[in-house]
Amino acid sequence: MRDWLATCLWALGACLLAMPSVGSAAAPVVGGGSLHVEMLDPAAADVSIESLTGGSLDSRFRPFDFTAARKRDTAFWLRLRAEESSAPGSVPTLNVSKGRHLQIQAFTVEGDRTVQLRTATYLPGFRGMHQAVLALPDRLSRGQLLYVRVDPQGEGWEGLQFTVSTLEQTLATGAERARMIALAFGALMAMAVSSMLIWLVLSDRLLLFYAALFSLQALYIAYLSGQGFEWPVLALGAPVMSYTWNVTAALSGAAACLFVREIAELRLYSPRVHTIFGWMAATFVVLAFANLAQHIGLGGVVAAIGNLVFMGSAIFTLIVSFLAWQRNNRAAGWFLIAWGLLEGFTIAVAIRLLLTDPEGAEGLLYYGLPLSMVAAAVLIALGVADRLRDQRLALSDAELRAQTDPLTGVLNRRSLVERLEAACLRARARGLPIALLFIDLDHFKEINDTRGHQAGDACLRAVIDPIHKELRQSDVIGRYGGEEFVVILSSADIEAAGPIAERIRNRVAEVRVEGFGEPIRLTCSIGVATSDTLGVWGEHLIARADAAVYDAKRSGRNRVQIAGALPA
Repeated sequence: MRDWLATCLWALGACLLAMPSVGSAAAPVVGGGSLHVEMLDPAAADVSIESLTGGSLDSRFRPFDFTAARKRDTAFWLRLRAEESSAPGSVPTLNVSKGRHLQIQAFTVEGDRTVQLRTATYLPGFRGMHQAVLALPDRLSRGQLLYVRVDPQGEGWEGLQFTVSTLEQTLATGAERARMIALAFGALMAMAVSSMLIWLVLSDRLLLFYAALFSLQALYIAYLSGQGFEWPVLALGAPVMSYTWNVTAALSGAAACLFVREIAELRLYSPRVHTIFGWMAATFVVLAFANLAQHIGLGGVVAAIGNLVFMGSAIFTLIVSFLAWQRNNRAAGWFLIAWGLLEGFTIAVAIRLLLTDPEGAEGLLYYGLPLSMVAAAVLIALGVADRLRDQRLALSDAELRAQTDPLTGVLNRRSLVERLEAACLRARARGLPIALLFIDLDHFKEINDTRGHQAGDACLRAVIDPIHKELRQSDVIGRYGGEEFVVILSSADIEAAGPIAERIRNRVAEVRVEGFGEPIRLTCSIGVATSDTLGVWGEHLIARADAAVYDAKRSGRNRVQIAGALPA
């Protein structure tokens, strides 16, 4: 499994290294599907539609060259010829995928008059593109001409694509895409908000970084897909459209760096790499603000630097996460799988957008990328949960170690006294008695002196199981000190405690400890103190039971002594 994953990661890294630099804008996209597109000679003045439909300028049309048309940064005319009849439908449409800064007017000829096409709706698209849906008076017939005037107003996604469809099909496709993006956005934001709420309770920085990372991812996919500009609140980003996905992507990179160094525990295992990730996060923040450089003609430079930083950080992140996973950090392993999945789809989308237009990559853009983001969020959430579980187990283990005696595994003296006080409070509140057994191994010092301390330790461990066999689930045993043990018997009076103590004494007398010469025979003296006969609680019970043990020792050892009431 580890070898397979390592191979996949190195392959992904190789793809990252081989990936060409993706600029801030794709190459111009032109085309018309079943429409043949021609443009009027850009040298011609901005003519009227009547002169075009009259046929006097037919010789001035040439194959469509979007770059040549945009060089003059002025309005230009296109002529579209239907190469086949359009499919039947209730409302036939001409769909124009374009940058939002390109204003269009479309015309057709009916008989001897020119008719301007009405805009039915606009559908958002990726990277500032949108689709103008123009209603046709009737379905197109083969050879029918349409005229389109394109007027650039500002800057944006450079491209034009024309298709013929029906209003019903176009709206259905748009609704399906919008639903997919909305579901992905909602899932990412829900997980981010949930993480934030948990952070308010647990105060673990990992949860805060998770919330920041996937809330920014949610904003990124909303703005990159164009859907966010149609939603309340997020529509406020429309005036700075090109910044929205670039800035959120850069800030998401910063959040990812901070998240990685936290989940990989780099502060503990590799302080130098921890510092490197901090500087990488700062670099991403600088890149976010560096998008302003496009106003002074440096947008391409910033895009190239950004691509290098993203590629380098992706490779470095995968390597660091892989090494952390190799260190048995399961949370880093979850992140490794998620990050590899997300980077794989991101690379595929970037290359596809470099080679073609967004409309030619619907599967990746509207399904692959959003679903990979949600899957990554779920997988990384599992990693965070695994990390929190490990922390809880470590804390529970630390608490257990702090409460137990390392030699025998029973409660230590401090925890024993705390349990006794709590048991006494419950017993007094319910009007129930409580009993205490003070167990002292006989001749223990002699065993240590003659057989050695290892033999003494073995004797202490050997008596725990026989004692446990006579106790109930609610009873508690702890090591009070040296060879002394205390047993708390909940809801037990003197009539119940005495027989239990006697059975424990008999079981201990059956113990034989071997491995240190002749088998060691053990016996113990037990003092019994109960609240129903003495009227005392807490540590006063321990004192009375301890005194009873001394009476048992003086009476010959290996016996049970009941603590009596003090004389008036």
